Amino acid sequence: MIAHLDELYNREENILAPFAVHNQDSGGRRFEEKNHPFRTDFQRDRDRILHCRAFRRLEYKTQVFLNGAGDHYRTRLTHTIEVAAVARTIARSLCLNEDLTETIALAHDLGHTPFGHAGERALQKLMENEGGFDHNEQALRIVDLLEIKYPAYDGLNLTWAVRAGLMKHRTHEDGSRTFLDGKMLPLYPCAESQVADVADDLTYYGHDVDDGLDSGLITLEMLQEIKLWRMCEEKTFAMGLTEKNERFAACTVRNLIDTMVGDLIRNSAATLEKYQPQSAAEVENSSVRMISFSPEFQRLTDELRTFLYHNLYFHPVLAELNDLSYKQMGTCFRAFLQHPELMGEGAQSRIAKDGLKRAAADFIAGMTDNFATKEYNCVSFLYPEYGKESKV
Repeated sequence: MIAHLDELYNREENILAPFAVHNQDSGGRRFEEKNHPFRTDFQRDRDRILHCRAFRRLEYKTQVFLNGAGDHYRTRLTHTIEVAAVARTIARSLCLNEDLTETIALAHDLGHTPFGHAGERALQKLMENEGGFDHNEQALRIVDLLEIKYPAYDGLNLTWAVRAGLMKHRTHEDGSRTFLDGKMLPLYPCAESQVADVADDLTYYGHDVDDGLDSGLITLEMLQEIKLWRMCEEKTFAMGLTEKNERFAACTVRNLIDTMVGDLIRNSAATLEKYQPQSAAEVENSSVRMISFSPEFQRLTDELRTFLYHNLYFHPVLAELNDLSYKQMGTCFRAFLQHPELMGEGAQSRIAKDGLKRAAADFIAGMTDNFATKEYNCVSFLYPEYGKESKV
């Protein structure tokens, strides 16, 4: 028996909550396509993400520790896979559309630069007078324009629901609203996008603790000041582990993620039960965010996040990464503005339409850590004058 498209639609009607996004309400694509006989639109969107070049490059982009610094540290790719797995668990528990949730989770970091958040800050500075740079907006730019896969148009031609789900920020700093294809977006994204967003947060909280412990930059003793960690340690003790060693730390990280996921599911279910949304549109136009931690747990996760910022992300050892990214990206950017022929053909082809600086930002943002370093070495050799400024 083959589960054809109509059967897949029927399954959604029987399984999904009324507030979930159904494939038949995907919002369509910018360029019309025929339906696939046995794959839904969101399945096809997910596969397009998995098969695109930007997704493959995530393997060689920094999460926290510079790519290549250690075999066990997360990269953007491993982080993304972990986010997708957690997001699917949450979506299934809340009877949401798992395929849509997974697609947004898999695409959420496509727009990240090399060298992690330090690289993004460098590119933000470089583009501050040219519309700025934001990795969420860059992810949409990648799937809409920069991926070249089809004969008649640029981009991956994803559904409206996925593209809107990638738009994390719904208002600008001046208070103006965010638009997509000329349509003003609701204040909140769909529930599936909200799930992917919180899954991203809780996943990097847990796994950055894991990587931080592995690196030695944070210790079990330092984590004693974090209430949420102490709560999860109690669960580890209850499992029969008493010696604070590698096994103890690994089990506590597992308990940490499981505890955060559990609170998120229970609180979100209670919120959905309270407000009783009867459609995805009601979730998007609600007065509250439907997918969230409980207030008490939000305070606990905020404490953990603050700890990570103070003790890991801005650790003096990682400050070298900041300096490296500023120097390499600034040097390449200045060189590309004077010698655009150094950029790839795709970037050069967009100069007339998007402007030289945006084309250069696209080219740099798409680089892996290793490629960015190679480009920097090449540019520094050919044009040493562009490397004189060590920071942007």
